[in-house]
Amino acid sequence: MSTDRDPAAVAEAEPAPEPADRAADEVTEAVPDPAVESGAPASASDVGASDDDASGDDGTGDEGTGGDGTEAEAAEAAGEKSGDGAEAAAPSEAEAELAAQRELRERIERRKAEKDGPITAGAKLSGQAADLLAAVRAMESGAPVDPALLARAAPERAPAAPVRPQPAEASPGAPQPGSTPSSAAAQDHAQLRSPSPSAGASAGARATPPEAVAAVRAVLGEGGAPEALAGQLCEALGERAADALRENPWLLLAAPVVRPEQADGFARALLGAACGPGDERRAAALVGRLLERAALRGHTALEASSVREALAGHAVPDPDAAVRHAVAEGAVLVFQDGGQDDGSAAEPALGGEDTPASGTDRAPVPVLLGLDRYALAEESLADGLARLVKTGQQIPGAAAESWAEAAAGASSPSAAELIRAVAGHGLVLHTGGEAARAEPVALAGAARSLGLRALVAVHSENGRARLGAEVGAVTVAGLLAGAQGPGRDAEGAFALDLLVVLDAPQLDVETAAMLVESLPDAARLVLSGDPGVLWSAGAGRVFGDLLASGVCPRVASRTPDPGPVGELVSGIGVGELNQVEAPGREVVIVPVRDAGEAVHRTVQLVTESVPRAFDMAPGQTQVITVGHGGSAGTRALNAALKQRLNPGPGAFGGFDPGDSVAYGPAPGRTLQGTVLSADAEGLRLDCAGVAVVVPRDRVESAVRHGWALTAHQAAGMRWPAAVVVLPGDAAPGLSRPWVFTAFGRGERHLSVVHGVEGALARAVADIPSEERTTRLRPLLETLLAPAARQPDR
Repeated sequence: MSTDRDPAAVAEAEPAPEPADRAADEVTEAVPDPAVESGAPASASDVGASDDDASGDDGTGDEGTGGDGTEAEAAEAAGEKSGDGAEAAAPSEAEAELAAQRELRERIERRKAEKDGPITAGAKLSGQAADLLAAVRAMESGAPVDPALLARAAPERAPAAPVRPQPAEASPGAPQPGSTPSSAAAQDHAQLRSPSPSAGASAGARATPPEAVAAVRAVLGEGGAPEALAGQLCEALGERAADALRENPWLLLAAPVVRPEQADGFARALLGAACGPGDERRAAALVGRLLERAALRGHTALEASSVREALAGHAVPDPDAAVRHAVAEGAVLVFQDGGQDDGSAAEPALGGEDTPASGTDRAPVPVLLGLDRYALAEESLADGLARLVKTGQQIPGAAAESWAEAAAGASSPSAAELIRAVAGHGLVLHTGGEAARAEPVALAGAARSLGLRALVAVHSENGRARLGAEVGAVTVAGLLAGAQGPGRDAEGAFALDLLVVLDAPQLDVETAAMLVESLPDAARLVLSGDPGVLWSAGAGRVFGDLLASGVCPRVASRTPDPGPVGELVSGIGVGELNQVEAPGREVVIVPVRDAGEAVHRTVQLVTESVPRAFDMAPGQTQVITVGHGGSAGTRALNAALKQRLNPGPGAFGGFDPGDSVAYGPAPGRTLQGTVLSADAEGLRLDCAGVAVVVPRDRVESAVRHGWALTAHQAAGMRWPAAVVVLPGDAAPGLSRPWVFTAFGRGERHLSVVHGVEGALARAVADIPSEERTTRLRPLLETLLAPAARQPDR
């Protein structure tokens, strides 16, 4: 592949990717940079790098949620974002949303607690998990086992009454429903997503008394740990964090940047010879950490066998006993969903093999361990979806005729099919690409014409702008925070008859649970998106699980994305990296030999070639790369682009007026903006037309330069042009969903700075989505009889 000529000259570059038949080529010089795979947590201390987690992932998976496939990037962000005290500013919209999330979780927990009484030990368990634990204990003690515990038939459950969060009070400067977009609306898929440090802990920052922080600092000092961790630990463990750390020093692992061996050293410093690798406190903390790390990769639970294996890798002498102790203490929950054809529960084999399913042609049902945070969310989501399916029956009489007339007048056959499906069902799935978004939008318009209260929600402000103001769309974040949308009724439900959610693959299980619980009975929900893109930053695989469960109608759009970019991306979706005709230079390949050349050519494309060829400003071209670290990650690319586009001294935390930035107002969320100025209050940004002030103590952790993003950050957004950068060390992070997502971000033009040779074609052909372990599908299949399952349309 020649590089003698200037590959940045768009008119002369190759018109399409290399064909997939080069998949057998070997990359002999591309050595992954460790920074791409693991990142380096930004901390003043030496506590930073994360350990391998229980799932056995190496941190380079396409579905990773930290640093585009690296949990350490998420750990870094968690370490950066924590402060030592409460912010004095008025609550922001992000804080309002987090408050609403806390309220929802509290209500769900109360509801679950009402279903079953407490048990003697493991008081956090309820329902099937409690029965399974009781059976295990009975067998261990030699006592007779109550058969009802081993084979309790699952009762037929009526649709659960919705448990809805009360509307959060918006901050004084927050937009009101229907007003200017909120500054906290877009999601960051890699920069700031961090797990809840302990099961059931709040995801948002909590005001901690200064004396509590000081007490934690003192304990950290005694154990030789960095005092900078005090803020994170207070947020995770509460005001009594100092006492908790003295009682169990391994709770230091609640700070995501701490490695197990560092927690061991801290425990030895505090406890001396009284601690060892088999300490039950250590085992329980390690189990919780393993599940938290798994959540960073999207899992809502892990197989017990993989947890035992990981514990053995951490020198726990009896992993089976460690798992049983963690369950007994309520640190984790145990599940075995769908083990019997008749719906009965099976004994959880916490110390042995998975339980065989009934029948000879079915695989054993694994025993799963999970945190109550995600267990409650999945169960609440399943209950809420079942409620919508059961209450959203066929519309009778004249109303049905009106829906039929609306379908007859639809702009496309796919839109008509979608309207007919929604007329008869409370939950409908819709799949398709960018062009297919017009179909659910048309559905919402048809519903409004029939007098129904219909609303379209999207993932980001970027997506909202692409639809146009006439659609009246809101962001999911703005809707949940109460800053956008129609508001809620006296019971806390949205004042809606139909909610259409675009970019549905970006819904994590907790966000989806909040949305569904907030819908009133008989409301209709349409989830629309492209199943080929990267999944959500948060735990869960909501859209994929629903598609696989078959419990509701699924309408597949027949509207293709137009142009060479659409043709290229459509092929990638089915595992083919095809050459496409690009007479207007819509798709360009720029070959490079090394990362240095990749950075140089990227800057040329953004600042000269693409603007000249397509008559657009440099700011209309978005750079996308695999991770934050590495020789051509977002840090290196943003530094080079800043020097060219907006050079300056970085007078305020590395930023200058005019800088493009990516702001993370809350874990797992990002918003692009421009720096306006800085003063004593903080960094002032213009984010989608909304003025935002980032406090001084949060600038370093919550703001990055934004000329270059990761593919996870870019999911749900599009720009007029995109430059995808693939240096040689990016090969381990590539997968079909990653390439599908990154290549689909450009509307008019796509340039690929290509240095991975055959690894690109191999990723498209051979590396599909990384599996996520979730419970939503079996929960739905239990709640909704097989007869209710719907075929594809």
